[in-house]
This record gives sequence, C-alpha cells and structure tokens, in this order.
Amino acid sequence: MRRGEVLILATIGMVVAGIMARNAITLHSAGHQDRGIPFYSTADKELTRAGGDLYRDNNCRQCHSLWSVKNPFESVPAPALDGIGSLRDEQWFYQYFSSPDPQSILPSRLKTEYRMPSFATLPEKERRTLAKYMASLKVKDWFLEGARAAEYEKLTGKAYPSAHAEN
Repeated sequence: MRRGEVLILATIGMVVAGIMARNAITLHSAGHQDRGIPFYSTADKELTRAGGDLYRDNNCRQCHSLWSVKNPFESVPAPALDGIGSLRDEQWFYQYFSSPDPQSILPSRLKTEYRMPSFATLPEKERRTLAKYMASLKVKDWFLEGARAAEYEKLTGKAYPSAHAEN
C-alpha cells in the first residue's frame, strides 16, 4: 500500500472509532435503557400460521410491512401492520375486510390503484381469521402513541396533532 492510502484508511478508522465512542458515551450518560422491540402478537401458533398464510396468499406484503422494516422505494406507502391490533379491534377488522368499499370505513389518500382492495369476496371463515390475526398484532403501551401518530400521518399526510404527541 502507498503512504496516501494508509493515511486515508487510518483517517477513516479513526472517524469510525470516534463515532462509535461518542455513541457509546451518549447512550451511557443519558441513562437511556433499551426497552426492546415494541411489537408482539397475542396469537397462538395455529392462528399465527393461518393468519400468516392469508397475509401471504392475499399479497398483503406487496403494500404492507409486518415484523420488518419496509423499503419506501419498493412499495406502496401503506400503513405498517406492526401493532395494528392495538389501534383497532377484531370486529372493526372483520367489518373492514367484509366491506365492498373499505374506503367508506377508512378513507385513503392513496391513488385509486393503490388503495386497499375489498376482501368481501373471501370466504367468511378467512375474513374472520384475518380479522382475528390482525387484532392480535399488538404494540407495548410505551410505544402506542407513536403507533397512533405513524398511522395518522400515513393516512392523512399531515403531522400528528401536537395535543396528542408524547412529551
């Protein structure tokens, strides 16, 4: 290696080490404790399998993310489903999935071709299973207000009202 290349690599290494040290000190000095992943499911093994199969079979993941980070450049900006069961109950999901026009229940600002399709033609048992599965996708209490804000901003395109924002 040439001397210039060594200097460049050493500088990059020092910058990376400095950033890592700063982050470690900041995290430690702030007394911030990681509260873990805020999302969880109350579904049993059978419901998880059946709901997951319906989620995949109906191509929900083309627009929605579940248990993952979604790349905004690869898909429609539909709401993430992580924790959605803390915002809506099973009966609400069943009515939504059974509606011939889901936008009459929950209006969307998306272009027509990207709006939530109707699942009214699915067999009732599948709609009930999907509703029960979605209702089982919960978020821990300490993260609930953030989930509400994210859904509001995704659906309306506006900032979440500050009166509801966390302090």
